[in-house]
Amino acid sequence: MTKDIKAEIKPVELNENSKFQFKCHPGVSCFTNCCRNINIMLTPYDIIKIKNKMEIDSSEFLSIYTEPNMLEKTDLPIITLRMLDDERKSCPFVKDVEGCIIYEDRPTICRYYPVGFGSLSHRMKENEDKDFFFLITEPTCKGHLEKNEMTVKEWRQDQGIEERDKINSGWMDLVIRKQTTTTTMKFSEKSKKLFFMVCYNIDAFRRFVLESGFKEMYNLDDNLIERFSDDVELLQFGFAWLKAMFFQVDPTGIFQVDQEKAEQRVKKNN
Repeated sequence: MTKDIKAEIKPVELNENSKFQFKCHPGVSCFTNCCRNINIMLTPYDIIKIKNKMEIDSSEFLSIYTEPNMLEKTDLPIITLRMLDDERKSCPFVKDVEGCIIYEDRPTICRYYPVGFGSLSHRMKENEDKDFFFLITEPTCKGHLEKNEMTVKEWRQDQGIEERDKINSGWMDLVIRKQTTTTTMKFSEKSKKLFFMVCYNIDAFRRFVLESGFKEMYNLDDNLIERFSDDVELLQFGFAWLKAMFFQVDPTGIFQVDQEKAEQRVKKNN
């Protein structure tokens, strides 16, 4: 989450037991200011939660409410919310009085604020399997003046972050693996499109799995296919498939291609 007004990121590394003081509520004078003129990156699970809240297909949600970008040092697509074309470049889901109208399903980055999650950027830079956090303070934010102290762990629990991080962990693993192999591995445009579909367009991925001959090529059993009606189950399957396809990591052996059916498909398409 970035703003034109430069935030001060305290250089002190925090862990789960580090304490900080913060509380956001309609009574603070800056209420919803942090929802304007910002970049909000969406995780795969964020997209699932919001599009289901709105009861629309993921393709429709992506088309109307988001913008595609490329993640630095990975050459992988990421998704950000498209801000309104108003004077303050507001989040499309924020109202002056009510605040966030999708609060129960708000993005992960909004839940973390004012805590920054350093795991992804740190691992990509230092190649370490370590989570750390940092505090973001801005002169316009009055939430830091509220007398409400808690640890980072308590904040993550209170904001419902842990479940989201767990569900998104497969996506983060893919991003980190790609970053660490950037100089030796270049993804084709087709590969980037597959990554985009699996990670961000879950309904399109479901159609791809069920209607393209995908399930026959990998001999997926009916019990597994039935679970794909659940977005999260399908998302986890998709992460595993991308990991096997891009990085040849397939501990279960589920993604061994049925060569006979693959050849039949090639002949059919020729």
